[in-house]
Amino acid sequence: MNTIPASSTNVTLTTAPEGIDGPGFFATSIDKVVGMARKNSIWPLPFATSCCGIEFMATMGAHYDFARFGSERLSFSPRQADLLMVMGTISKKMGPILRQVYEQMAEPRWVLAMGACASSGGVFDTYSVLQGIDRIIPVDVYVPGCPPRPEQVLDGILKIQELIQNESVRRRETPEYKALLSKYSIE
Repeated sequence: MNTIPASSTNVTLTTAPEGIDGPGFFATSIDKVVGMARKNSIWPLPFATSCCGIEFMATMGAHYDFARFGSERLSFSPRQADLLMVMGTISKKMGPILRQVYEQMAEPRWVLAMGACASSGGVFDTYSVLQGIDRIIPVDVYVPGCPPRPEQVLDGILKIQELIQNESVRRRETPEYKALLSKYSIE
């Protein structure tokens, strides 16, 4: 190892901390490594009921290529998914089914409400339509539009990825998160 004598430069050399010195070492936190891995390997479960589902299908096509964001594999089993994408009108009769799908997902899990109907009931202000899925399950990201363009869907996925990357590994065990779930009567 070639070193420059400290006396010939104006730089003061210090010793490296124990365990960090040497080839092949890289120092980071476990939160950052896990966040990066989770961010780039999302397994979405599409819960599509109407026209927003068609826009999602366009996002999966070659022109927009949803797969380049680490979401190549769609999961149609809640036990193998970590992102619930709710797209379209949710009737009040369908609410318990959506809730059951959410509860069957393993932690960590995230929810994306896509379109005006999933976010707020849309133009269907009737007794039979749920006025936003956030009445029965917590939502992490809302994608506006009726229906939203594929670019908006991709923006929503980027927001989810940012949320996932910056989330602490221990966030799901915090009293704040448990209080949020208890607000929805979820254990």
